[in-house]
Amino acid sequence: MIDLLAIVPELQDCIRLELIHKGYSSDSKYIAYDRDDQPLYLLRTYTLEEEARKQQEFHVLKQMRDQDVLCSRPIAIGVLQDHALGYMLLSYIEGGEATDELPLLNESEQYEIGLQAGAELRKIHQIHAPDVIEPWYDRTVAKYKRYRDRYEQIGVKLAYEDKLFSFIEANLFLMKNRPNILQHDDFHVGNLIVKDGSLSGVIDVNRFDWGDPVHEFLKAGFFSVEVCIPFTVGQIDGYFENGKPDDSFWALYSLYTAMTILSSIVWILRVKPEELDDMLSRTNKVWDDHDGFDLLVPKWYSSYQQ
Repeated sequence: MIDLLAIVPELQDCIRLELIHKGYSSDSKYIAYDRDDQPLYLLRTYTLEEEARKQQEFHVLKQMRDQDVLCSRPIAIGVLQDHALGYMLLSYIEGGEATDELPLLNESEQYEIGLQAGAELRKIHQIHAPDVIEPWYDRTVAKYKRYRDRYEQIGVKLAYEDKLFSFIEANLFLMKNRPNILQHDDFHVGNLIVKDGSLSGVIDVNRFDWGDPVHEFLKAGFFSVEVCIPFTVGQIDGYFENGKPDDSFWALYSLYTAMTILSSIVWILRVKPEELDDMLSRTNKVWDDHDGFDLLVPKWYSSYQQ
């Protein structure tokens, strides 16, 4: 094992590293502890092939901090040439993953943390894409077609695939002229930190993208709602500053959710095929939440009573 404490200059005042095993990222992640054995930094290491993307991620974190988003402070980024590794050093956010913390709270507290998460997401969406980014419609339709082609090759067939594809293709036009803003692109309870009953930070922006802000909410219906419905409803209400989203939001949300049913199956077979059954259960639940997309507003939102 490489002695990262010895070769990363910014870690000279740290005494140990603790490897983090959670997540799907290809990065290696460590908590760096100071001389009092208190968590001080988050260290991420990555292959040099990712250096350009990581420089962009580091810049995005700076932009998020400029918007006062509750997220890690980017401290340093560098290359360990002798070991063919890059590294990024971030401030450590104290607390527990929302996945674990939310079930310990009452419903009102869960909803309140959702409001806080929605407010942070709204800050993220104040950051606009560079001019060189292609229109959202062009990029997303091309991606959908790639996933559709791949789906035809993998040998897994959804029982409702004909209705799914008909719904998607009848609504692709909704994505025309949508804004290109910063997307966290993995905004759900697994990437939010909670401490003492409040949101303390947004983590793992390594999948950031640029595009329609509505697309950001599909992870709520796929993942967050399984953990905590009050939080998930609160995230949407908080984003709209305690108002309610309009019909155009739900139309786009449903389109992106339907497209993600397709991409999730292709993705899980590529990344963790042993989790296919779990993903199929999740996509079937999402399909039911929308009554096969006869409903645009999912049942978990429309039936929630504060």
